[in-house]
Amino acid sequence: MPTKITFVIDNPGDPEAFESAYIGIKDSAKQLPKLRRYEAGKVWPKENGSPTPAHRTLDLYFDSYDDASAAVTTTAAADLFDQLTATGTTFKALFSDIEES
Repeated sequence: MPTKITFVIDNPGDPEAFESAYIGIKDSAKQLPKLRRYEAGKVWPKENGSPTPAHRTLDLYFDSYDDASAAVTTTAAADLFDQLTATGTTFKALFSDIEES
């Protein structure tokens, strides 16, 4: 079954520094084996000026749960996790079964 890994990246302490580091983060994500599609988003600021619930999302699509699970054990995934961790920004990673209509 098609599987998506979604990273929800929290608001960084230094958004400019995070965005500089993000170039390497997305390049590492694109190196994951059997990646079928890459999609990234930057969360819009709230209209009332309050903090957004997250800073960025990163969606990585694979043909199967097995492919996604294998991908996160690779050197490319280690680079991705190391770069995310080095920013000092917390994140969540979710594996999801893609339900197509």
